[in-house]
Amino acid sequence: MVYGVASSASSPAHINWLTSLPKLRSPVLITAFEGWNDAGDAASIAARHFADRWKGTALAEIDAEHFYDFTTSRPLVQLDHQRRRSLTWPTNLFRSCVVREGEQDAVVLLGLEPQLRWRTFCNQVIEAARMLEVSQVITLGALLADVPHSRPVEVYGASDDAQIRDRLDLAPSSYEGPTGIVGVLATQCREAGLPTASLWSAVPSYIPGAPSPKAGLALVQRVSELLGTSVFATDLEIAAATYEHQVNELVAEDEETASYVADLEEAWDGNVPFDPDADPDLSDDPETLLAEVEQFLRDND
Repeated sequence: MVYGVASSASSPAHINWLTSLPKLRSPVLITAFEGWNDAGDAASIAARHFADRWKGTALAEIDAEHFYDFTTSRPLVQLDHQRRRSLTWPTNLFRSCVVREGEQDAVVLLGLEPQLRWRTFCNQVIEAARMLEVSQVITLGALLADVPHSRPVEVYGASDDAQIRDRLDLAPSSYEGPTGIVGVLATQCREAGLPTASLWSAVPSYIPGAPSPKAGLALVQRVSELLGTSVFATDLEIAAATYEHQVNELVAEDEETASYVADLEEAWDGNVPFDPDADPDLSDDPETLLAEVEQFLRDND
């Protein structure tokens, strides 16, 4: 990458640059935020995988002071080897990456969903994207859905580019209701004239608290397809297979859970909507089911 000097006058007010402004080649901005938009940590798993595999370099961060309630997202105190204390604040970090040497670069933004001033927050991201001459924004998210863990992960998406929709065969989401920072950022990017694609992976609703490398892998594969590149993902593939095996073991131990998952599989295989009211066992004690699955996955991490 070739580096220039960022003009402080043109820099967004709440962006702290950690290095000189890079001159990137047709960069795409990939974003993911931990929290409400990130069921099973799938979106953050995918974004972190890209930043690591593409050897991302810390580029800039968004000043947390203006966008977080620190009584909710508290800073962390850490001790170094000399027992000196330091603080780590909620971080939204931009990292510059090389997708294809000499051809295309990327910027990965990974952070935590803010609690305050969402419009201002999104404007900071958009202004930084313009400074970096970003050609496209890809927002990543993950949602809970009535899907079985034992089937391929469904990826829903939307794009203002018809060719992208057709090439990725995106299943448009019909969701209406409250949204998170991913939905707000995608909308504001489109309104600002930035080409945008939004990809969401589906995570089984009966294991909401367990990290899902399988759903993260599905996002990695779709983004790679969108960019026309390949990313080494053997580690994610192994983690996804282990995840599925562990959940299979737990499901097999409980007759009611096995029946519920079998119903999900039947609906998925038949390409028909799943009706939870048709399975009375599901409503007996859903909290117990969730607790058992999550504890099992923690014990077998």
